Amino acid sequence: MTTATAVQTSTWNIDPAHSAAEFKVKHMMISNVKGKFSGISGKLIFDAGNPANSTVEAEIPVATIATGDDQRDGHLKSGDFFDAEKFPVFTFKSTSVKAVEPGENEVTGDLTLHGVTKPVTFAVEGPSAPGKDPWGNERIGLSATTKINRKDFGLTWNAALETGGVLVGEDVTITLDIQFIKA
Repeated sequence: MTTATAVQTSTWNIDPAHSAAEFKVKHMMISNVKGKFSGISGKLIFDAGNPANSTVEAEIPVATIATGDDQRDGHLKSGDFFDAEKFPVFTFKSTSVKAVEPGENEVTGDLTLHGVTKPVTFAVEGPSAPGKDPWGNERIGLSATTKINRKDFGLTWNAALETGGVLVGEDVTITLDIQFIKA
């Protein structure tokens, strides 16, 4: 006699008010400049019984970039960098989830940035245990980090420095702090 296994999948929507995508990149080869994007949307289909069956997808509006300097933000939105008018969103769609140890996963997927799609792997802490907010919504959260080479995505603008080196580094660290609300 066989018994059916209970399906433990649930759908969670990204809460843009409590989520952020941040980045850092070397400036003048001496320090990091940080920035962030807001307005993240997407969803997680979470299989609690087998996290490897989970999927996640997200979309980030490029025009929300904020580095603390309006002139720099304008340059980053321009055709020299993200070309926000032509490529208004970044997207990520997972292709695999691998448990590393309890509470830590590797999520690999396709990142589309500046019209170029490449596979990337995020080191993910979480998801957290579910909790209820004051309005009765069930929530979970996670943090994820990856490093990309911006030139792989066609972001090649740079300027040589008189002292040698370049104005903007190639490696960009991306950190996501995402909160989800159960659908």
